[in-house]
Amino acid sequence: MYGWLWRAIPGGTLVKLATVLALTGCAGVVLWYVVFPMLEPHVPLDRATIGR
Repeated sequence: MYGWLWRAIPGGTLVKLATVLALTGCAGVVLWYVVFPMLEPHVPLDRATIGR
């Protein structure tokens, strides 16, 4: 998959590297600000499950 992605991106090595870094950053931002906040109510990470 990574080989296909590298061949599909136009430009030289520096342009490809910058494009891959930008795409990775965009994916991280979308995950951080959109996907994770939508999933947070469904994942009980801060709720204690041990009772007294």
